Amino acid sequence: MTERTADLGSRWTVERVLALAPDTGSAKAARGLANPRTWSDLGSNSSLVWGKCQGSARSPYQVTVDLNEPAFRCTCPSRKFPCKHGLALLLLWAANDGVVADLETAEPFAADWAAERAARATRSATTKAPDPEAQAKRQADRESLMSAGVDDFERWLHDIVRQGLASVRRQPPGFWDTAGARLVDAQVPGLGERVRAMGSAVHARHDWAPHLLGELGRWYLAVRAWRRRGDLDPAAMGDLRAFLGWSRRTEEVRGGERLTDRWWVVGLSQEEDERLLSQRTWLYGERTGDVVVLLDFAVAGAALNVAHVLGSVVDGEVALYPGAPPRRALFAGDEHKVTQGTGLPAATDVRSALDRAAAWLAGNPWLSRIPMALAGMTVVPGDTPLLVDRNGAALTLTPDTDVWQLLALSGGHPVPVFGEWIDERFRPLSAEIDQRLVSL
Repeated sequence: MTERTADLGSRWTVERVLALAPDTGSAKAARGLANPRTWSDLGSNSSLVWGKCQGSARSPYQVTVDLNEPAFRCTCPSRKFPCKHGLALLLLWAANDGVVADLETAEPFAADWAAERAARATRSATTKAPDPEAQAKRQADRESLMSAGVDDFERWLHDIVRQGLASVRRQPPGFWDTAGARLVDAQVPGLGERVRAMGSAVHARHDWAPHLLGELGRWYLAVRAWRRRGDLDPAAMGDLRAFLGWSRRTEEVRGGERLTDRWWVVGLSQEEDERLLSQRTWLYGERTGDVVVLLDFAVAGAALNVAHVLGSVVDGEVALYPGAPPRRALFAGDEHKVTQGTGLPAATDVRSALDRAAAWLAGNPWLSRIPMALAGMTVVPGDTPLLVDRNGAALTLTPDTDVWQLLALSGGHPVPVFGEWIDERFRPLSAEIDQRLVSL
């Protein structure tokens, strides 16, 4: 291994590779493929990593990664960028300290691609401005593919309505998986994952019928909105893109709208499976009153690349994703000053929180999680656990809530609580105990 390769390997971490994934599904799939037994003809040199990955096709996919940008090339039919094979190869290389094999002479497919890239870079050295016609064509091609997938999905929705909701409960899992896979192939992965998840929800939930009806309404609204995307304002288009799964490059977000404030870290929510750890971090802006959410990812069992401490206050600037509030964001700029906050800011009663939730849903009907900061909430255990405010207004808690932990922390007294409103139920994430936030 050359000195240059070792240097690159030390800088590239598994967490940094996962941050390049276009969506969580790609990150999970890449983790499953990052196994030497899946690959052949592996090799690396000072600037390239290459290999062949056996997929569903007869011939293995030829995969190459340029480490300097990074840039990816794969012969698979996926239109995601980077695809799961490119991510998996880079994961395998990063996890092995910049070594995947002893071969440093690039395979012809990798060498030819690198030579083509070098030639293009030479040709564009004097003309650095992007080709607007090429950009427009790429976007038009993607939108055309998505439109075809959305048209097919609308016909599928009409079939469900004609047959009746009760009929879908008798359908095998492939009914949902196939519809979701077609959406993924049409570059609509976000909607595809929601369709796949409904296959288990219709059997696991006692309220499956109203839940399915609500989801069908949101799906059809997305279909109609996509057809009228030319009339949508940037915020509505941003929310629609997020729902459909059309991701944005980090550089694009950092070059857009920014907001400077003192950001209170009021809630953390982590989800982990055998491959991936994801975290939502809810921030409250002290001066602006805005609420934003950060999304971080890491390989399962590893620490998150950016650890946000509950109850801390981060003085800095965030870059905002296009959309209606509450918006997704990421920290921008240099290091941020962190201090310790006291209590839960901007907590309200249940009625005010629901009014704000209604206003947010009116702006973005595809919201699945709504943050709520509630003041003076009392835990009421029972068959249907509740949180009740001082006015007697109550919220039903989600089934996964540890009611007894919250009851023990509060001692049965009213306490401020922060959490997420999901499917008309409240999931507590933190509580203010003795003027400091405690994770739930």
